Amino acid sequence: MSSASGQVRRRRVPAMAPEDRRAALIEATIPLILEFGVEVSTRQIAQAAGVAEGTIFGVFPDKTSLLVAALVKASDPQPTLDGLARIDPAKGLRVRLAVAAELVNARFQANVQLMNAVRKLIIGGAHPSAAAQMMEARSKLLAALTELLQSDAALLRRPPDAVAGLLLLFCGANVYGPFGDPENFDGEELVSLLLDGLLERSSTGNHHGGV
Repeated sequence: MSSASGQVRRRRVPAMAPEDRRAALIEATIPLILEFGVEVSTRQIAQAAGVAEGTIFGVFPDKTSLLVAALVKASDPQPTLDGLARIDPAKGLRVRLAVAAELVNARFQANVQLMNAVRKLIIGGAHPSAAAQMMEARSKLLAALTELLQSDAALLRRPPDAVAGLLLLFCGANVYGPFGDPENFDGEELVSLLLDGLLERSSTGNHHGGV
């Protein structure tokens, strides 16, 4: 019986299925990697997920396994792929590429801290399955950019997939470059570098009006 003061019996929260618990831990871990890097503690992760610290090890064998799973999840290219698919194919090549470069830049800039963690935990062969998933994500991004270029292949000196690879290279160097230059190139500037190079064009030269 309850006391006169009206004590309320606590209801037990239903246990989560292992896959749901795994997903919740991964979602809680991603922003912590962005903030703390791979030095984030399991205590911090447990607090963010609202679970006991020991719960983590009922789903993952160790902290590194959880971090790797979170990095793979955070590297999912689907939001960027969706953005690329929405680019108007009726726009000129230069316009389409500038929009694409902005999307890729935004993706890379949001993932700077994550990529530092990827280099520490995944690149180098310690987690081949995760590395394969990361490569698959890059391949999907490359394929989407190639498709974006395909209709204007005749205007390009290199095949669309090679140009798409160069655009990814430019965007990667723009964000992850070693010199820490705060003045990153925007999408239009990157596309100008890609399509025009750095030589000034004379007023009588070919301005690629169709591009």
